[in-house]
Amino acid sequence: MLFRRAPQKVEELKIVIVGAGEVGFHIAQRLSEEQKQVVVIDQNPDKLRRIEDSMDVQTVLGSGSIPSVLKDAGAGDAAIFLAVTDSDETNIVACLFANAIAPKAVKLARIRTEEYTAYPQLLGSGSLQISMLINPEQEIVRSIERLLTLPGAVEYGQLADGFIRMVGMRVEGGPLIEQPLTRFREIVRDDGIMVGAIARGQKLIVPSGSDAIKMGDTVYFAYKPTSQRALLHALHKTRGSLGTACIVGGGNIGLRLARLFENKGVDTKLIDISEDRCEYLADQLQGTLVLHGDGTDKSLLQEEHIDQMDAFIAVTGDEESNILSCLLAKSLGVKETVARVNKAAYLPLVEAIGIAHSVSPRLSAVNSILQYIRQGKVLSSVSVGGDAAEMLEALVDEESLIAGKRVYELGLPKGILLLGVIRGGEAFIPSGQTVIQPQDRIVLLSLREKMSKLEDIVAEKKKAVS
Repeated sequence: MLFRRAPQKVEELKIVIVGAGEVGFHIAQRLSEEQKQVVVIDQNPDKLRRIEDSMDVQTVLGSGSIPSVLKDAGAGDAAIFLAVTDSDETNIVACLFANAIAPKAVKLARIRTEEYTAYPQLLGSGSLQISMLINPEQEIVRSIERLLTLPGAVEYGQLADGFIRMVGMRVEGGPLIEQPLTRFREIVRDDGIMVGAIARGQKLIVPSGSDAIKMGDTVYFAYKPTSQRALLHALHKTRGSLGTACIVGGGNIGLRLARLFENKGVDTKLIDISEDRCEYLADQLQGTLVLHGDGTDKSLLQEEHIDQMDAFIAVTGDEESNILSCLLAKSLGVKETVARVNKAAYLPLVEAIGIAHSVSPRLSAVNSILQYIRQGKVLSSVSVGGDAAEMLEALVDEESLIAGKRVYELGLPKGILLLGVIRGGEAFIPSGQTVIQPQDRIVLLSLREKMSKLEDIVAEKKKAVS
């Protein structure tokens, strides 16, 4: 939930992060690799030690909701202040005092409780001035729905208000196999699709025209919504339909997902291990069958005829249980399985062991935060290949160095690719001869190690003529 845009460029950008959990750790890691000045505050010395051992950032032991701790961390000089602990209350109080100590800083807060997010005007004004509420659970629910209706999809994202979409698809057949990408448009017969990256084994490749897609590759396509049918046709896939689903885990994500499925007429079962939580869920949901039990209990799954379900989604707070229950459901005959996974180390393993999809609240939160921190007029961003690469949308203004240049004149280094242009309310995939114009919104993909270079390209201005 967005209230206002961040400053587009801040010299010597200093970022203070309250919370060294999974979200705080990975945001700090990404930014430290890009040579930004980062300070991390947490009450847990073990979490801070993990950060100190992994990256070059400053750490402060203490509560981010205490003013003296914020002052010791140098929050008064911060350009951006992130409150991303697991406690909504701590994050709100931290932003309250940060607003007094650093009133000009852009403040972002991780807020997951629906009762709080129902008052955006209160949180975004007055003594808080929170610029953005980060609720990754909302985006996770939308991602699950999209993944289940795109067969073979492992990742999905949208940029430029949906004008450009990104999907990572496992390619297991079709006419694209072993063909150089110079023939891509000839084969798909649609100029609204482009190959952005190819994941092969443990490596993510930003390809050139001479590269070819191989059987078993996960290919990341950028495409216009109107080109989705042509993309699925080229991959010999048809759009999926969802009639029945089983959700394991009745937390915030499970509840939101069940409500979405109810609204779409999906016959849904929801399993949770807490009897008290099941009673609450039964009161909140109208058409969902709520079951008290363990999602890793094979006899329960068999009793509930899980093999007849279109999809099985495990979204408990225990990712090991999520993975185990999805494997169990797969062994019982469920084709589409989705596991909630937070630990970055687990993400590449999930697909390897046969789980069709994984979703990560951590990655969703990181995507939301990064678009605020990027230099240049960055409007939105989404991670690709876990977080091996990033797609971002940027606005080209009159003073931008790239305005007026043809794509081939941009001199984009290897590892950075221009995927799409939005102009006058329409999106298109550019060619080398396309001229970038002021007020264009451009979508680019960059390998993680090239992000600083991409930021320079997006932010660089024309030199003033004296």
